[in-house]
Amino acid sequence: MRPPTLYRPFMDGRYSVSAGLFRLGVQPIPWREDGEPERHTFTLDREYPRFVASKVAAHRRALYQYSGEAGLTPDLREAVLTHVAGALAADSDGAVHWNGQTLRNDLLGWEVDLDTRWGAVGTVRRFPAPHADLVQEVRPFHALDFLGLNAQEDLAIVARDEQGDWLAAAHVLSPQHWDPRDKLGRDFVAVHTPVAGSGLMNATAPRLVDAVITRGPFVRFAWGLSMSNRLDHHPAAPPDADRHADTRFDPEQAFLRVERQTLTGFPQADGALFTIRPLTTPLRESVVTAGQAHALAEALRSMTPDQIRYKGLETILHDALSWLSAQAIHSDM
Repeated sequence: MRPPTLYRPFMDGRYSVSAGLFRLGVQPIPWREDGEPERHTFTLDREYPRFVASKVAAHRRALYQYSGEAGLTPDLREAVLTHVAGALAADSDGAVHWNGQTLRNDLLGWEVDLDTRWGAVGTVRRFPAPHADLVQEVRPFHALDFLGLNAQEDLAIVARDEQGDWLAAAHVLSPQHWDPRDKLGRDFVAVHTPVAGSGLMNATAPRLVDAVITRGPFVRFAWGLSMSNRLDHHPAAPPDADRHADTRFDPEQAFLRVERQTLTGFPQADGALFTIRPLTTPLRESVVTAGQAHALAEALRSMTPDQIRYKGLETILHDALSWLSAQAIHSDM
């Protein structure tokens, strides 16, 4: 399996909260070293076992804290889940198979018949596979749950009618310090208002939601620094060093956390699929040149006080900037 892609969305030296949409398969991504457009929705890479293990742990602990539905119509459910199953198979390099009824995963050693319209799952059929032990005791509760457990990405479904838009379903087992239950049933503005600096983006919400549903698919990126590479930072999950009041910056324990997000619209069902794939890369691997160190430092300095607090950087920012300045100097020598 291929290594995870290393993205550096900080290279313009600015931190901003904006739509930042790139057309999948069309627009090149500036911070991809090969300059190519993104073409895939799902990724199955060397991190796959770690993602599955993390998702299974959250699933066993309290699935209800990570997943739910709110007014999801059968038409939209069927459109999204059928797409997820097909795209997951297409993007898996032959590891996942979908025939329109049964999804089979040759890495996890299980297959299930799915009712994509009503969300039901059939009996799990298991067989020997490289990572079958990770899901040996797992019982998927519904079709969205099963599909989410097979993907490294988290899944969310946005719906719209004549009254407005809302988050109609979520299966988010790797949240970054937020609770999916707080977002279910809420519109775009309510979902994003807690995000510091989202005011300008929220002001264009109706046009943005319409573009996502009718003009995609798109890919976008969000990023921050983390003092842990753990994937699940649900507020109710066991605490770790990331955003702990006593945590201080340590370059050996710091990570660049990038979220690769895709948005695929289904205009016939008036909704869209939103996928979230976190990538945690050691900071020393993310910053290896003077230019990269300088760009990241400038991007961090461009954050407002509210954005620093929202990203949980209060206790580490000063030392992180000092380290980046030293890296820029040493890399030039």
